[in-house]
Amino acid sequence: MLAPDTTFPAGDFRAENPRFQPDAMRANLALVERIREVAGGLGSTPAQVCIAWVLAQGEHVLAIPGTKRLSYLEEDLAADGLVLDAAAMQALNALPAAVGARYA
Repeated sequence: MLAPDTTFPAGDFRAENPRFQPDAMRANLALVERIREVAGGLGSTPAQVCIAWVLAQGEHVLAIPGTKRLSYLEEDLAADGLVLDAAAMQALNALPAAVGARYA
């Protein structure tokens, strides 16, 4: 897992991305940890929880995850069967927005 003081190599887009600057990353990693806690309680992965949360927003919303590996695609597809209980939805809906603009 990344640390707030991670240094990215030249050419890595994250080096200039506002969400990967130390203060923003510190705040955003706290969000990730809270999502990990929800996922642990459901016996799923953080990615599955995030995709399931997007799908729970209604039929007018689609999740379009990107991945490089077949194993991650299979993990992502399993999110379709994940039911987020009321406690999980409440915990996820209470999370603040990520810190930092998406792009520099």
